[in-house]
Amino acid sequence: MKNRILTLIALLFFISGGIIYAQVPYANLEFNEPNQLFQSETPLSMKWKYSDKDMRKKTNDSTFLDCVLSYQKEDGAWDSLEVQVRARGNWRQENCFLTPVKIQIKKEQREGTIFEGNKELKMVLPCRNNDQGLDYVLREYMAYKLYEPISPFHFKTRRVALEFTDDRGKKEKAYQLEAFLIEDTKEVAGRCNARRLKRNVHPLQQEDFCCTQNDFFQFMIGNTDYSVAYQHNEKLLFVEGMKAIPVPYDFDMCGLVNANYAVVSQVGGETLPITDVTQRFWRGFQRPPGVYEQVRDYYLDNKEAVLAKAEALKPAFRDVKEYDEAREFILEFYGILESPSEFRRQILDKARTK
Repeated sequence: MKNRILTLIALLFFISGGIIYAQVPYANLEFNEPNQLFQSETPLSMKWKYSDKDMRKKTNDSTFLDCVLSYQKEDGAWDSLEVQVRARGNWRQENCFLTPVKIQIKKEQREGTIFEGNKELKMVLPCRNNDQGLDYVLREYMAYKLYEPISPFHFKTRRVALEFTDDRGKKEKAYQLEAFLIEDTKEVAGRCNARRLKRNVHPLQQEDFCCTQNDFFQFMIGNTDYSVAYQHNEKLLFVEGMKAIPVPYDFDMCGLVNANYAVVSQVGGETLPITDVTQRFWRGFQRPPGVYEQVRDYYLDNKEAVLAKAEALKPAFRDVKEYDEAREFILEFYGILESPSEFRRQILDKARTK
């Protein structure tokens, strides 16, 4: 009789949502190593020169500027290769002192170098020309690193110590900048043995666990500037035997960065009931019983790994207060997860139905 009662209790716990999977849905999948560029945490020293004015005015999705990229190899020697660059990021083009860029590297140029395997790369550059602006770049880079212990479906990044010379004719100006490179979506798909989905997929038709992982992450960093439904600052991957999986990117408007120019995003014209990017707002959809609890437990189990990613960047900050503020923001998220009442109030009760 006692065994029957225990079995019944366990069954009720399962049905009520205590357990939804025996393991995460990608637990048995195989993932490939990133290419050489993204295997190191050491900042890559780089130099290049171009006209930022020409970058803004003369490039578009199909028009690039030619540029020579110099980089320091592991033995300390410098090498160079020819690349093509163009501006990206409409908001930053209009509001920042430098525009972010997309880089294309021809096969014959990248072969045999640290850039081998990277046909295209994105580079994030500072929006403000001061120490705080450089630390904002570090805080956005931190956001990418925080997702690595959470999901294998993430963009790899590499910090760059960049010497950029703005070619102004006779009046060149050089800058020492904090920057970072982001791998191309095709490389992410290759690492994950997946393919990219270009068509939109409703969030409720995406992989429950993976999509909820993404929503928790966006909530953790205080980001509303995304949409998994319309692939706004998200890419979708498809792995055989699974539903669509979102991969987040572009976090400069999130509360973790808390840039002084950041504004609450109104994706698709939707007005949100918050006025500051440091106010968290849950944007995830309702899911089958137990998914939220499983993802919550997953984040709690990986708390130390997440905090370690932040801690590793502490020495790089120009102002340690910027790091302390970012770390406290992460801890506030974990405080919500660790409080049953706050978890229900700020997440479960806010889950969307449409």
